[in-house]
Amino acid sequence: MKYILFDTETTGNGELDRIIQVGAMVLDSEKYETKDIEYAENLFDSIKERDVLIYDELCSCDQEIAYEAMEVHNITPEMLINKPKFHETKFAKMLNEYNSNENYLIAHNIKFDLGMLEKEGFKNNYKLIDTYKCAKAIFPDFNHHRLQYLRYFLGLYKIEQAEAKRLGIIIKAHDAIGDVLVMKLLLDELLKHKSYEELHEITKLPIISTKFGFGKYKGKSFDEVRAIDNGYLLWAMNNLDDEDLKYSIKKFLGLL
Repeated sequence: MKYILFDTETTGNGELDRIIQVGAMVLDSEKYETKDIEYAENLFDSIKERDVLIYDELCSCDQEIAYEAMEVHNITPEMLINKPKFHETKFAKMLNEYNSNENYLIAHNIKFDLGMLEKEGFKNNYKLIDTYKCAKAIFPDFNHHRLQYLRYFLGLYKIEQAEAKRLGIIIKAHDAIGDVLVMKLLLDELLKHKSYEELHEITKLPIISTKFGFGKYKGKSFDEVRAIDNGYLLWAMNNLDDEDLKYSIKKFLGLL
């Protein structure tokens, strides 16, 4: 059974934007010898044996990189010269090889990253785990569930250097493989509460909320907001990006 944790960096967040970097870990019970496996970017030439495969690859595309995206991930057009297209990467070949419902595909806010993969022609057969959604369900009282917030709030930053050294990873801010490392540590925390299969079930279902966790009515229940500003409930239901919250409001208003 394979557990593939991955993250993408992209040219932007629009409809036409594409993947330009991917980082991934494949967790497995098997042992891999470096002489038998060609590792992406030759990260593990000095490591004889491990039960984790690492992919850290840049890839080129025809879409220009938005300056706002460069500001976040620091990937410039010059860095993509002579890099393979996404479908030519080692990650893409591995992803298709293991694409069955016996294996798990894991990301933080997986809807976005899976959507980017689908632009490359990928059709998913994996069981999905969204660590963002699972963190919301397991830690409902946390102020935020962004990966970097959880990195500090849960103290993951205190152990990430040791884990990075063990795996041969260099940590860089807003870098795909760096984010995957933090996600792996977050997954370890989530697995203290739920099994992989339970995390998969959480990912499939909406998370029901009864109050706002952000915005001008942060901390107020839907009942309280309806009493003072019912229009805000309707606005939030139609305009927020948080699908779980939108679902919760619809359920609260009796529209489901």
